[in-house]
Amino acid sequence: MPLTEAFELGVACEVFGFDRSDDGLPTYDFSLVAGAPEPIRTRFGYGIDVPYDLDRLDDADLVIIPAGGTFAEDPCMDPLLEKLREVVDRGTKVASLCTGAFVLGAAGLLDGRKCTTHWKHSERLAECHPAATVDPNVLYVDDDPVLTSAGTAAGIDLCLHIVRKEQGSAVANGIARRMVVPPHRDGGQAQYVAMPLPTASIDTLGPVLDWMTEHLTLDLSVTALAAKANVSPRTFARRFQAETGTTPARWLGDQRVLAAQHLLENSDLPVDVIAERVGFGGGAVLRQHFLRLRHTTPQAYRRAFRDTERTA
Repeated sequence: MPLTEAFELGVACEVFGFDRSDDGLPTYDFSLVAGAPEPIRTRFGYGIDVPYDLDRLDDADLVIIPAGGTFAEDPCMDPLLEKLREVVDRGTKVASLCTGAFVLGAAGLLDGRKCTTHWKHSERLAECHPAATVDPNVLYVDDDPVLTSAGTAAGIDLCLHIVRKEQGSAVANGIARRMVVPPHRDGGQAQYVAMPLPTASIDTLGPVLDWMTEHLTLDLSVTALAAKANVSPRTFARRFQAETGTTPARWLGDQRVLAAQHLLENSDLPVDVIAERVGFGGGAVLRQHFLRLRHTTPQAYRRAFRDTERTA
């Protein structure tokens, strides 16, 4: 009997199945499709009544596989695995949430690709699919057209990443705001902290992070930020890594890219001016960070999203 995890299934439903048109956000043609003809259950014992209609995937632009078991060898799954191979060959994106990666692996879609899953199951995924490159230390991996996420809340990050990539930051931020979740966590952030941290003299860096986002044009060195947080630079850097999963410089660069995205979508300002306004200093530096985070140039991003964002 196929198993699905209620939370990860709910993440896909919440991001893509909820009507937010009252906020001017797009609606999606969203359907739930059973991956096998047998009844679907959750680990909590209740079943889910979902039609078994794999042909529905033929018209899909995106297929999301939620978390379930780590075994996909059941013969009843064979039609789904074949269908997934077909849709990817046709250019459809497929995404897995948490252990849904095992289904993509069974379909052969992880071979030769970078991918991730919940850190607890990453070793098994690598053993089952040695041709895949499994990274247990990230929130999600975009190896277009195959995308994979780590466990639980990382599924939200991946779904919002997909929205941002296809429809721009304004739409993704609008959905995140309605869901009351952070609008962006970079996929390269760590899944978890491996060792406990010593007690610091601050409970959270939240106020400092807020201040940083409001002062992106300043020279925000670790020394200056540590002074604002009233801790030593070493303690600040360690605490920052613990709370955000990344370094101050990387986090700051990502926030500047997000601010640049907003200006690219909603203004006619030249790229060099935008770079100065978000703290990069020049267009060349903005381009470098934009390519790292968005895998495209600021000019190409503006062409792709400015008009669609204004009409969304």
